[in-house]
Amino acid sequence: MTPRRRRGRESPDQGVTSRDGAPAAGAQRRDAKRQLRPRIRLVDALGESVASVAARPGRSMLTMTGTILGCAAFIAIIGLTTTAAGQITSAFNELEATTVTVVDSAVEVSGEPGFSFPDQVGPLMRQLNGVIDAGVYAQAPYSSQLTSISIRPEVDGAGGSEGSVLSVYGAEPGTLAAARAEWASGHAMDQFHVDTHQPVAVLGFAAAARLGIASVVTHPTVFVGNTAYAVVGVMAEGGALPELGNAVIVPITTMIDHYGPPSSSDPARALIRTAMGGAGLISIQAPFKLRPDNPEGLTAIAPPDWSMITDDVDTSMNGLLLALAGIALIIGCVAIANTTLVAVMERTGEIGLRQALGAKPGHILSQFLLESIMLGGIGGLLGSAVGIAAVLIGSMLQSWSPVLDPRLSLASPAIGVIVGALAGLYPSWRASRITPVAALQHS
Repeated sequence: MTPRRRRGRESPDQGVTSRDGAPAAGAQRRDAKRQLRPRIRLVDALGESVASVAARPGRSMLTMTGTILGCAAFIAIIGLTTTAAGQITSAFNELEATTVTVVDSAVEVSGEPGFSFPDQVGPLMRQLNGVIDAGVYAQAPYSSQLTSISIRPEVDGAGGSEGSVLSVYGAEPGTLAAARAEWASGHAMDQFHVDTHQPVAVLGFAAAARLGIASVVTHPTVFVGNTAYAVVGVMAEGGALPELGNAVIVPITTMIDHYGPPSSSDPARALIRTAMGGAGLISIQAPFKLRPDNPEGLTAIAPPDWSMITDDVDTSMNGLLLALAGIALIIGCVAIANTTLVAVMERTGEIGLRQALGAKPGHILSQFLLESIMLGGIGGLLGSAVGIAAVLIGSMLQSWSPVLDPRLSLASPAIGVIVGALAGLYPSWRASRITPVAALQHS
């Protein structure tokens, strides 16, 4: 007896066969529907998107302008602030690692004018390993003579009017070297001038401008009251001691002879420039080297750590500038959304024809969304190029070494793609909701 065929349900993939082995009618219908289901390949969709974007180059470029500006601003802001921060940080690090100031704290404690530094501070400090230049400096205490500083002597109590704004400092030649002073004319005083108490002077750049002395070629003379000082040098703008820019600088020994020791409210100081990284050690050694009999009378101060300050400034500036870049990206997003929406309205007939030929709403949505993503991505690429060029040009104009994270060149197109996707969501959805009848009627 032949066993009876069991008619069980099989999976749709296996199909159901009749008694003679032919596929059942239901399976045939499913296979037919699967074969007739409209599909669109990614290559074809990309080709149509490129053709659509290239068909209107002017409009496409204007649409991408906002994204280009936003991405360029993003790259330029990050790059320029990073580059500037690198330059500032390197300058601060150099000062932090190479500069030490020693204050005459014994005079401050006593409350009486005085000078606790030994003779020839510069040569003495250069005996320490790591010291490049060093010297002592101090402002002259108040004196009636200091109220008249001019290129002519005081006559009957009337002298030059510059005395009310200029000051007199005493210094060693090593002080100016440690301060990285540059010279517009002439040169610094030398150790001979200090040792022999010579009446010579060096002018800061602002003091020279006020006195009308631009060069030492004519051997100019400056009068402090009735005391004449031969000008041997004119400093250029800059240096680590900006207070000397508006001063007449004489040998420290000459200043003490003429005006007395520094006051307790503004005691003498020594400026020490060290090799890179030596400031911490020299700040410990300097008081013992200068005053081994009373090192507590001198206080060495290493420069503060500027990293926290610069980090706060960088964070604040980056936040502000990135907010501006974000605004530009929002404008670009709105521009892409507006253009895509206009394109949907203009291409309503095309949408209806596609639907009549079998395109599904998902196909329409993906097509327009892909076009807006392409606009955003191209805008991001162009913005990345513009931003990198801005960083390079800005660094070249400032003679900086550009600092730019290479990952930013990838981040900018990614941002453009995201902006394009967000901008194209609503117009693409609206295009997918258009019915074929309405579309063909509109056309």
